[in-house]
Amino acid sequence: MKKLLKKVIPLWLVLAIVLDTSLLVGLGEYYLLTRQFNSALSKLSQTTKNPEEFIQILKQEVVPYKGYKTLVKWNDLGKQLVESGAIDKQKFEELFAQDVNVKDHLKYLEGNSNHNMVINENNSRFMVNTLWALGLVNKSKVLDEGLMKQEGLEVARLASTGGWTLGTKGPMELYSSQEIIKLTSEQQDLVKKIAENVYRPCCGNSTAFPDCNHGMAALGYIQLAVKAGLSEKQIYQDLLAFNSYWFPQHYVEMAAMFSKQNVKWKDVDPKIALSQEYSSALAASRIQQQVQDIPGFESKGGSCGA
Repeated sequence: MKKLLKKVIPLWLVLAIVLDTSLLVGLGEYYLLTRQFNSALSKLSQTTKNPEEFIQILKQEVVPYKGYKTLVKWNDLGKQLVESGAIDKQKFEELFAQDVNVKDHLKYLEGNSNHNMVINENNSRFMVNTLWALGLVNKSKVLDEGLMKQEGLEVARLASTGGWTLGTKGPMELYSSQEIIKLTSEQQDLVKKIAENVYRPCCGNSTAFPDCNHGMAALGYIQLAVKAGLSEKQIYQDLLAFNSYWFPQHYVEMAAMFSKQNVKWKDVDPKIALSQEYSSALAASRIQQQVQDIPGFESKGGSCGA
């Protein structure tokens, strides 16, 4: 019986009963607090001892190896981009010649495909270039009436225009020239509304002023998604996934920052994550500073490389 009591009743409880019942509460609280403290300390220790493991866990949450699948289908988009002169197929073949999955990429420039658009680590460069071509050539209020037309701006000299050398036509000949995606006036307004809320860490401008390749690519996808009838919430979610594969360092750092605030990446509002406060170039610098105390993180800025 005594052996059984020792197994069932903690020693501090026996002492409390024998010495003073008032001691019971104090010792009980101390016991619980000690367990909580040791548990927290253990978790912190595990994270501190395995920084690479911690980063890899975050990376799989932000840019999973399996990729991210959208609800938007390719259909004949690639073929139309080639026929419009926005994409020179031969130049694309040369650009992606060294990619292991080059054939899987380039098949979307031919015919009609019922496949959904997917972005992953292997095709992120192909996706940004293809969507860049779309954003540049498709007829758009954002390009015709927005900030790209502000007085004194030399549109032809921007990275998103003058930097496009992968077509059979010049960038300004392509600029907002063809209705590859036909949108109503209301849909065009929705595209503009969403674009105004989407930033990228290589620049300080929203997608409503797509002066770099990633901005123009995001504009292209927004038009596709609006035409497909996706909800605003879904479009922001998709754009966050695209941005994450294009700027993995920044968004893994962002996930680490939210982790410090006990917020899981899956619970972060995509619209907030894409806002100026979190996804602009200035925000990227601020977030880098906030995660410098986490072992394994290095300061690396975003770039507009194609």
